[in-house]
Amino acid sequence: MLQMTALAIPKEASAMPHAGDEKRFLAFLESQRRTLYKVAYFYCRDPEERRDLVQEIAIQLWRSFDAFDGRSSEATWTYRVATNVAITHRRREGRRIRDALPLDFAFDVADQRFDQDTGQSRQLRALIDGLDEMSRALVLFYLEGFDHSEIADLIGTTASNVGTRLNRIKAKLQSAAKE
Repeated sequence: MLQMTALAIPKEASAMPHAGDEKRFLAFLESQRRTLYKVAYFYCRDPEERRDLVQEIAIQLWRSFDAFDGRSSEATWTYRVATNVAITHRRREGRRIRDALPLDFAFDVADQRFDQDTGQSRQLRALIDGLDEMSRALVLFYLEGFDHSEIADLIGTTASNVGTRLNRIKAKLQSAAKE
């Protein structure tokens, strides 16, 4: 069974000038714990690499904490930071996208619930695992229930562009599933 460890401000970031914000940040970080682990599990299969990625995300959130201006929700902002860090991490680590944890595990890992695997879900996971990083991120946000405008805010584009991209991804997945 997977164990979730306590989140804390990483030592590497402790020199950052946020002395009065530490308690507020730790409360924020705890409220966003599921998002951090979900993104890490979505992008990394190796347990040690996942822990490293969660720490990298926490460091970036800490460094960016004062810049959060409330124009988006805390969850949206956290997803944006976490996804950007995860994509950068994967590029830096040189991991192939096929090494990522299957998609359905990413959504259930924080709750420690794993549904029985069906042939159809394995096929869908394999197809999604074959998408480029941005398409995978769009699928993650879509399946998390973000609407097109929220996804647009997360990735820095327009809602209509998100709709177009999601339609193309769906068509690509449907076409590949028929083959």
